[in-house]
Amino acid sequence: MSPKSRLYTLVKAWKNKPFHEVRDACGEQWLGLNSQALEEHQSWSQRQAISHEPIFNAQGTNLTGSLFRPLLTATDTQLLRLFMEGLDTTSYWYRSGRFISGILPIPAHAIACSAYIDALSDLILNSRLPVGLVSLGIQSLPGAENASACKEGLLRMRRLGVLLHLMQFTGTAEELLFLEEMQLDGIHIEMEQFRTHALPVEVIAQAQHLQTQIYASNITLVIDLENAKTLGVHHCYGGLMMPPVSRHQTLHINDSRIAKAIFSLHPHQNLNQNGDK
Repeated sequence: MSPKSRLYTLVKAWKNKPFHEVRDACGEQWLGLNSQALEEHQSWSQRQAISHEPIFNAQGTNLTGSLFRPLLTATDTQLLRLFMEGLDTTSYWYRSGRFISGILPIPAHAIACSAYIDALSDLILNSRLPVGLVSLGIQSLPGAENASACKEGLLRMRRLGVLLHLMQFTGTAEELLFLEEMQLDGIHIEMEQFRTHALPVEVIAQAQHLQTQIYASNITLVIDLENAKTLGVHHCYGGLMMPPVSRHQTLHINDSRIAKAIFSLHPHQNLNQNGDK
């Protein structure tokens, strides 16, 4: 029998195979899986969730990190499970040969809680990830009542090699003081607010003087990308760059094609060796 005829026989046998109904997962076995296999399948499905927002350099030519979005809206009882899931994803990328930094947002009140910090420390140590691949995203400034405890928690994270980011940075005096005091590694600026307002050039200059990486978030319009370029930010993310994807899809991302296409439309200011633009 030729290879072609064997293939025909296999396809025909598959086509004539009796249909198996996909059952609801409310107590009945799914496609003949036992409970352990079903649990593993559900765990696999959760890992394929569209939860990871890719972050690129300002030109969109390189993938520089990823924001784990489920932690932005997590409840206190979900924090540790989702944080562990974020670490597992970063480990998956690292084991696959990609050094993609994972930014894991955590609310300030959790950072101020020693029990949470103990648990986060154990998870980070057990992940055995290299320094620089795990970033903690502080979702807001701590209140006066827990500022001291929050700073202590952040220092404990820094001792483990975790990078510290401040999400939703607006350039207030309190934020600048916190930025300088904690020597933050990154700040994230919401670009939508500057579509009709002046760009905070002085604030960005001060942050860059402190050697802080600037992230432009919520890049959804071309004007957002142009404003980010004017500010001289280091990283950009948002729907215009690329919408959230699964962790497996992130593994195969190299650049933001939309951002590259937009930048290619702008005239190059550098001169070549012949003196032409």
